[in-house]
Amino acid sequence: MTGIPLPAELAARARDVLAGRVEPVPARDAATVVILRDGAGGPEVYLLRRKSTMAFAAGAYVFPGGSVDERDADQAIAWAGPSPAEWGAVFKASERLARALVCAAVRETFEESGVLLAGPGPGSVVADTTGDDWEADRLALIDRSLAFADFLARRGLVLRSDLLKPWAHWITPEIERKRFDTRFFAAVLPDGQRTRDVGGEADQVVWQRPAEAVELARQGEIFLMPPTHRTLTELAACGSVGDVLAAPREIVRIMPRAVEVEGEMRLVVAP
Repeated sequence: MTGIPLPAELAARARDVLAGRVEPVPARDAATVVILRDGAGGPEVYLLRRKSTMAFAAGAYVFPGGSVDERDADQAIAWAGPSPAEWGAVFKASERLARALVCAAVRETFEESGVLLAGPGPGSVVADTTGDDWEADRLALIDRSLAFADFLARRGLVLRSDLLKPWAHWITPEIERKRFDTRFFAAVLPDGQRTRDVGGEADQVVWQRPAEAVELARQGEIFLMPPTHRTLTELAACGSVGDVLAAPREIVRIMPRAVEVEGEMRLVVAP
């Protein structure tokens, strides 16, 4: 058994949790979206580097995503594509939670990249989201003064759940002080739209080939958390965006766990 060595402070907390001296904090439901585009050398993914001041995953390169807002479960949201019930079957979640997860995926993608997986109808998608009015709405969604359902309704837009592909399900280890129960999705950058550096929780954004990101992490040039590393490794095996979308996926819940190996606390990822 190998695993990832834990820093001293986290190792001490891991021992406390394993011994029952500290109760694990609850994991918050969250959604993460891998935005893809075809590049000259194969598929590329959009990554954000989290600011060093962030309480969770500081300095890590991550995909857009975040916690579910309770309003994401609003049944008034116009919807096209697989139903919440179908998503629930895929992610082993209730219909209400599945609706919220898909909405959170689309909302957080727009908040953190400017990409909007919605359109005027079930077969269309917004072509451009770079105007000042779009930016005002994006900021209002971030500060929660605007609900996602109201945003879509005011603009006459339909959420396109068919533009999302289920990819994975990761839960933050019980030893962490902030924990998330995260469903991973994949989506292709819609024609006409483009990502932009929107600031907020990130201080840098980049389009990167998955294999290159994994290699940079191996060299210590960038920091990737286990779910991001695993996802990028899986994507590196795909020669095109089409291959990613065609890849069969069985969604299995993964929660890394802390174990003690020869006196050293390590984080083990399985399966």
